[in-house]
Amino acid sequence: MQQGERVRLTSLTAGGGCASKVSSGDLARVLRGVPTVGDANVLVGYGSADDAGVYRLSDDLALVLTVDFFTPILDDPYDFGRVAATNALSDVYAMGGTPLTALNIVAYPIEELGGDILTRILAGGAAVAQAAGVSIVGGHSVKDDEPKYGMAVTGIIDPKRIITNAGARPGDLLVLTKPLGTGVLSSALKKGAIGEDRIAEAVRWMTTLNAAASRAMQAANVHAATDVTGFGLLGHGNEMARASGVRLRISAAKVPVYALAREMLEAGICPGGSRANALEHEAFTDTAAGVPSDLRLLLSDAQTSGGLLIAAGPHELDVLLGGLHEPEALACVIGSVETGSGIALDP
Repeated sequence: MQQGERVRLTSLTAGGGCASKVSSGDLARVLRGVPTVGDANVLVGYGSADDAGVYRLSDDLALVLTVDFFTPILDDPYDFGRVAATNALSDVYAMGGTPLTALNIVAYPIEELGGDILTRILAGGAAVAQAAGVSIVGGHSVKDDEPKYGMAVTGIIDPKRIITNAGARPGDLLVLTKPLGTGVLSSALKKGAIGEDRIAEAVRWMTTLNAAASRAMQAANVHAATDVTGFGLLGHGNEMARASGVRLRISAAKVPVYALAREMLEAGICPGGSRANALEHEAFTDTAAGVPSDLRLLLSDAQTSGGLLIAAGPHELDVLLGGLHEPEALACVIGSVETGSGIALDP
């Protein structure tokens, strides 16, 4: 790389952000052959496809543990670092926990790109960690042709107040806290159809911590939650439905989406990972006539640093929404929970 030359990080990878994840179907097949851990102190393991693991230390204290890293979703290294760190912390917030420490995870072509870009990536992650009150205590790096960055995060929670994806009940209402469409926007950026100046709104949301939503969930004693990332709203929603033994009914028109993402879909830009998600989601989604095809795709779009999908009873909703009226939070009631299985998608 020539000194002073600007590197488009998204051009160095096959897929960006959480779209680079292994699909939920492939992952489930792999994990079926992995033995589970028989430890009574493991309160939440990987068997429920939850956002983080929880390990009990005492009757009133447990660790919340997660790891998340991915390839660049943006070209600006500092913003990429901020998005990756925000995304990693989200898994702890989704459980209702408080993140405390983090370890950096880095894969990077140091000989080709030099160290300045990596410094900016790590500085972006450090800025988010500082804002969250999280101490970065170390990390690990390897050489790799494709840059990757993320964090292993440790938090704490009261074992009696863990929020999992398995508690949704018939009669609950579904709340989503960030718009959808970051996968489409990242693909458009990678293809050069748009510049980063046009996705400032999406960058703002992707670097918005889910801390306010987590505090509101705990105050409202909601029944279930999950964060929406690489498997899309329908994929993570189905994990909640399956873990809870219920059916989710979602109104597509009530789901917040980026207007620019719909514009890019109309222009024919859609990431392969989101199309693969949509095909996989057909198996458990009953889509009513009248749901626009572009909106249906956005509900399967692979999100990076997305919002929380929360199931709250009608009596808890006012407290939840009250806590989400902060400037850095969004609260959209997008559906409800009923008996049955899978997802019903209405116009």
